Amino acid sequence: MPPVTEVGWLLLILLAGALVYSFLSIIAACRYLSVRPPAIASAEPVSVLKPLAGLDEGLESNLRTFFRQDYAAFEILFAVREQTDPAVAIVEKLRQEFPKIPARLLVTGEPPYPNAKVFSLAQMLAAAKNDLVVMSDSDIRVTPDFLQRVSAEFEQPALGVATCPYRAVAGKSFWSQLEATGMNTDFISGILVARMLEGIKFAVGPTIVARKRALEAIGGFERLKDYLAEDFVMGKFAAEAGYGVILSSYVIEHHIGSADLRHNIAHRLRWARSTRRSRPAGYIGQLFTMPFPLALLVCAARPEWWPLLPAALLVRFLAAYVVSAKVLRAKINWLLLPLEDLIGFAVWIAGFFGSTITWRDRRYRVLADGRFEAIRGSDSQA
Repeated sequence: MPPVTEVGWLLLILLAGALVYSFLSIIAACRYLSVRPPAIASAEPVSVLKPLAGLDEGLESNLRTFFRQDYAAFEILFAVREQTDPAVAIVEKLRQEFPKIPARLLVTGEPPYPNAKVFSLAQMLAAAKNDLVVMSDSDIRVTPDFLQRVSAEFEQPALGVATCPYRAVAGKSFWSQLEATGMNTDFISGILVARMLEGIKFAVGPTIVARKRALEAIGGFERLKDYLAEDFVMGKFAAEAGYGVILSSYVIEHHIGSADLRHNIAHRLRWARSTRRSRPAGYIGQLFTMPFPLALLVCAARPEWWPLLPAALLVRFLAAYVVSAKVLRAKINWLLLPLEDLIGFAVWIAGFFGSTITWRDRRYRVLADGRFEAIRGSDSQA
């Protein structure tokens, strides 16, 4: 038997770290589940902010769930770039269907800075009547008790920002189902472990609840306008300003649509390159969330260590089950999980290279500090 090389030992150490991380994610999930949500007692008025751009798959059904809230006082604000946006017709239809719900539509025009979503949010925040605001993407669905649940959490006086964990709901395409598998098993795990080890000091995801005064205290959306991961820095700046930031007890539904391979890869690379610049150390640490690819590398280096591969898969499946089934209440196609792990590993490596991303068929360059800028003449289809 040949001696174990330094590479073999390094891979073994990395795999051991990944297995420890998997067990930590199980413990972190159990701790999250052990916290009892606050009693539903709040009646504070809420402003819901909905930036729109085109027709997402299931847009009307998504938006309708926000009109059907079992809550006494709330308003919904929508924002589009131009009146000809096809989402306008759906908003008008829903306003007629729910005439008692205060709903307004803002036409913002072209954004003067890279992050168009932030520009829309800034316009809606200025028009919002209430201090408690919900910023939610167009591909989100909620149950009628959503506003009751999240507003109750804000009875804590020091709380400034809350991130809602999400359950990814795939579209019909194979690539969408693969991505949903990864989102429902990996993404929330990192947040849960961070919550357990150091508390939540950032915000992520397609639905964030915040105090208007907390956003104003960090400089408003003007301070976030050049960041690609504006959600992350929003929570980071709020925590640095002394406001509480939490992971909400309410799990939303994130309908990710039926992207084809090209758009799916573009989305993954955008996320990877943005994360690498927003959280450089955290991005490197993502390697420990990948026990299966690491086990394959270990077995490639030392074939006689093959028992580590089924052991790693077993631990990976156990952690994925606890997070997806118990925390998110998501259904997983377990046959896709190993393949998704390998794709995720490949995208993670690719994230170390290049600085350009594609977002809504426009190309941007991500800068070293997480800000980004448009590449001129970049109405790309790539």
